[in-house]
Amino acid sequence: MSSLLIKNASAIVTCDKNDAVLEDSHILIEDGVITYMGCEPKSADETIDAAGCIVYPGLINTHHHLYQTFSRNLPQVQNMELFDWLTTLYEIWKNLDGDIIYQSSITGMGELLKTGCTTCFDHHYVFPGGNSGTLLESQFAAARELGIRFYASRGSMDLSKKDGGLPPDSVVQTVDEILKDSRNAVETYHDPAPFSMEMVALAPCSPFSASEDLYRQSAILARELGVRLHTHLCETIDEENYVLGKYGKRPLSYMADMNWVGDDVWYAHGIHFNDEELALLAKTGTGVAHCPISNMKLSSGICRIPDMLKLGVPVGLAVDGSASNDGSNLLEELRTAFLLHRLHSSKLAPSGYDVLKIATNGSAKVLGREDIGSLETGKAGDLFLIRRNRLELVGADLDVKSMLGTVGIKDAVDYTVVNGRIVVKNRELVGIDEEKEIRIGRKLVNAYLNGI
Repeated sequence: MSSLLIKNASAIVTCDKNDAVLEDSHILIEDGVITYMGCEPKSADETIDAAGCIVYPGLINTHHHLYQTFSRNLPQVQNMELFDWLTTLYEIWKNLDGDIIYQSSITGMGELLKTGCTTCFDHHYVFPGGNSGTLLESQFAAARELGIRFYASRGSMDLSKKDGGLPPDSVVQTVDEILKDSRNAVETYHDPAPFSMEMVALAPCSPFSASEDLYRQSAILARELGVRLHTHLCETIDEENYVLGKYGKRPLSYMADMNWVGDDVWYAHGIHFNDEELALLAKTGTGVAHCPISNMKLSSGICRIPDMLKLGVPVGLAVDGSASNDGSNLLEELRTAFLLHRLHSSKLAPSGYDVLKIATNGSAKVLGREDIGSLETGKAGDLFLIRRNRLELVGADLDVKSMLGTVGIKDAVDYTVVNGRIVVKNRELVGIDEEKEIRIGRKLVNAYLNGI
């Protein structure tokens, strides 16, 4: 049995059902699971002296595109909205291979870990030449190297430009190919057990790149295999007009007709829902991954988070793709969400602590996980530590529950622990040589973008 003791923590923000904050307390993690929280002295194989530290539950990212990490901050797309942005970048993404996926995953997930995220869901749907097995394995290999809890998707597209979709022919597949690869991905990588480090969802990309048949068949297969369903929905007015024009229905109605609602389904973005549609999401337990920075950068709109929370719609937080965010920092996303909704909704906006709970409890619910999302005995040992003796926190840490939303943290966290294993120590990744990976990444991204 391996064990880790977090001792003498100044404050432990549990995010449990009682919203408890423990002071001058310890957390004992044994074989990846929290077995004790309190003031009684404990011993373990390894100890972190958390005196003067605030401990938080690990943040949970509910939507990402790690493959986009090496196409961020490109000048030619900075003023584009979603459709033009996608069609431009597909010309770069069609050259993806296993090395690029591995290295971009190392970069993106490494940044997530350094900013307190312990679970990452990734929506990968670009498979040039049908190369699904190699690309997914590259992602899982990177996740294992870093020690992050990884939730992958077997994403998919079958509508290319010639079919009225957006992507080029080289990155789409037939429905039969997709279903075969999807089954194989689930059978190869998906571990449904509690405290799983590797899971898979089925995730057709969007209504403008995936056919009705693909959506229907993916839902049938996912429920046969017992895995979750994910897609982009209601991200832009362009998408709404596309679905209305092609199918004569609003996007959510289109999804509902294909059995794409329920507590095993969550959507990325979910900006343009009307009142009736929000009620349906709440009634069916269908979740939403909120991506505020991406939505702002692409001028997509503002998600109705206050209304969703009031109705009980499951809501999680997400960074979205690195190319629509230009980073993988869930702490930054948390504060941005707080400020965005304060601006737009004033007193109705979620508090700083409410947003933290969206990024922990809420994200866990969206992913269908009851073993993560709070610090309690019997939950996974996923957490991060921030030392209070930072100049930027002087006078700012009086309310530790709200601090991450209202004040924010502008630097890496001091420690991140996943499954009882230290993966960030003194603000640096433990599982990899950062300097080496930076050199490799820079060389690879230059070759990738220059077509070498």
